[in-house]
Amino acid sequence: MDTAIIIGGGQGGLGTAFALRNQGFRPLVLEAGTEPVGSWPHYYDSLVAFTPVCFFSLPGLPFPGDPSHFPARDEVVAYLRRYASLLDCEIRTGTRVLSVVADPDGYVVTTEDGTRLHAPVVVAATGTFGHPHRPALGLGRYTGTVLHSCGYRSPEPFAGQRVVVVGSGTSAVQIARELSGTARTTIASRRPIRFGSTRFRADSARYWRFFGMVGRLPVGPALPRLSELRLVVDYSGAQRRAVEEGRPDRRPMFTGGEGRELRWSDGTREMVDAVVLATGYRPALEYLRPLGALRADGTPRQRHGLSTSHPGLAYIGVEGQHTLFSDALNGVGPDARHIARALRRRVARREPALRRRTASPALPG
Repeated sequence: MDTAIIIGGGQGGLGTAFALRNQGFRPLVLEAGTEPVGSWPHYYDSLVAFTPVCFFSLPGLPFPGDPSHFPARDEVVAYLRRYASLLDCEIRTGTRVLSVVADPDGYVVTTEDGTRLHAPVVVAATGTFGHPHRPALGLGRYTGTVLHSCGYRSPEPFAGQRVVVVGSGTSAVQIARELSGTARTTIASRRPIRFGSTRFRADSARYWRFFGMVGRLPVGPALPRLSELRLVVDYSGAQRRAVEEGRPDRRPMFTGGEGRELRWSDGTREMVDAVVLATGYRPALEYLRPLGALRADGTPRQRHGLSTSHPGLAYIGVEGQHTLFSDALNGVGPDARHIARALRRRVARREPALRRRTASPALPG
């Protein structure tokens, strides 16, 4: 049975381990954290998913509860814990991968403690949470608090303060709206906020059937990235109303900061206590840099989750890699099954050549 090393024990890594097991591999999951639940415990306390439970099941285990229910952060964490406990494979926590390099039999994965692991198949499932994007915004001389949204938990530490949230996506609006209950809050963004349609009710069976069908189609590489669309998911319209009423207000991006002041595009200056950057993430794949599998910007050379430069290397959780929702939990199932089948075919094609190359030479007669 071929070993498949999966780097990352979050939703993508766990779902892929299940799919690879079904294809006859022996999965080994390497997770840097203390438990295999990915980044979910580190999201802000009030986070609620923007798709219902019926789209949150990983392969082999239905998500519990009412299918039309929108799960909160801690519900997803509990589900991932249970999924990992039932998974028929080895999971090593507290195991950070430093590098992946090629060898004649596949790949060598080196961990932080110096352990070297060999496998013909490696799946990068580290997602993006470990690589928050902090754009240059002229804040080098600003002395107030600057916090990426990955470090935001709740509004209590900001009570009574003046806060600016940078971004125009769903997380920016959710965080800013929550902060506006205890702090004077503004959303600053380079483009206007675009709210998704509220035409469909969140409990509309017809809408969610259509959503589920589209989400399974292998059209990810051909469509615009969801992050580029920057649509705010707001089924009830409550977030749109809050912004329209100035709770929080929205302004064009500030032009810089110095001391405790931000400088707005109209030339005015204002004392601001904290800036929260809801500016997204980038793939956390630096351990693949020695292999040469990444582009200069750190994105993987891949199509439909399979490396275009290194056979036997695959990815899970990369935005737009295979389906429209490849970087979300509801995209794990279709993507995991696709790469598991493809990796099995690649290994099957490679094994005869490998056997010929490593066969013992004939003894002289």
